[in-house]
Amino acid sequence: MSRRILFVTGTRADFGKLEPLAAAVRDAGMAVTFFVTGMHLMDRYGRTKLEVGRFAGADIFEFQNQREGDPQDMILAKTIMGFSDFLTEHRPDLAVVHGDRIEALACALVCATNYVRSAHVEGGEVSGTIDEVFRHCNSKLATHHFVSSAEAANRVMALGEPKGSVHVIGSPELDFHSQPSGVDIGEVKARYGIAFDDFGICIFHPVTSEATMMGVQARALFGALDASGRNFVVIAPNNDPGSDAIFRAIRALPKARFRLIPSMRFSHFSELMKSAAVMVGNSSAGVREAPFLGLPSLDIGTRQTNRARAPSLFTAAAGDRQAIDAFLRNQWGRVHASHRAFGEGRAADRFVAVLRDPAFWARDLQKQFSDHG
Repeated sequence: MSRRILFVTGTRADFGKLEPLAAAVRDAGMAVTFFVTGMHLMDRYGRTKLEVGRFAGADIFEFQNQREGDPQDMILAKTIMGFSDFLTEHRPDLAVVHGDRIEALACALVCATNYVRSAHVEGGEVSGTIDEVFRHCNSKLATHHFVSSAEAANRVMALGEPKGSVHVIGSPELDFHSQPSGVDIGEVKARYGIAFDDFGICIFHPVTSEATMMGVQARALFGALDASGRNFVVIAPNNDPGSDAIFRAIRALPKARFRLIPSMRFSHFSELMKSAAVMVGNSSAGVREAPFLGLPSLDIGTRQTNRARAPSLFTAAAGDRQAIDAFLRNQWGRVHASHRAFGEGRAADRFVAVLRDPAFWARDLQKQFSDHG
């Protein structure tokens, strides 16, 4: 019997992690569907639903779950209603959600209440914000867990999840970075209008628990980058509360040295990272993908607190000009050894191997707390 696997995606970031898994599932002869919502459908963030639409061999359903400025609880409610309607008509054998976003929480909840088998990718991570709460909620709602490390597996089990439901596969986005991107940096620069050869990457997202302070933090961070005199490619922040203040700080930067890009194709972003001098900000790419590529990265603020450690990974507060200056001065253009704490780029193969095991499908949907003592 051909299994029907549904992948829920709300952002460019989670699609980059789910796409390798979906491709491997498709190539293994299973039917793939994407439920596309969230930032993907918003003009401000590059309408990245178009990127999902390029995935060959999948059915794609779109659901508009928000308007600009909607609070998180309203987005949660809208997504629950929309996904519930979808699930009534299209009941997959497995729904796959990722990480800590509000869309993943909504869909995991709907699956749990309807006894639909669900898998949570990259649970068991820690960070410094409300995202961690959402992530652990998703783990409790899901019936299966595909985590990036043994440490993450232990945390998921500490939540009472049975050992047999937890599978260590590594971080799926590393599957992309471990292979040639398929494009060269010249093509990337031409496509996205990047006029400089020597550049860093900056991605600075809002921290929802610090939304009222994001303008202050953004002005401090971008002020330090501007004062350095260096060039930066800036990827737009996500749509969490506080993003407007970050956009205002970005728009005040000199366009000759700061190139703002709403979103990038993942292959192009991978090649950009491979050609960059440093990465700065608070994206998970800075604490997971950059160390894997040996790219020096500076994690700013609390969004990724305690998420990862690596020799090429440094930390600073947004207002710590001295630390930011020292990082840019000492790390610009350095190449570090690849850090493999989150896998070596074989997550998709491991994911499919688990799905091919009859024991995976035999696991009871009635969850029980497992006390590992």
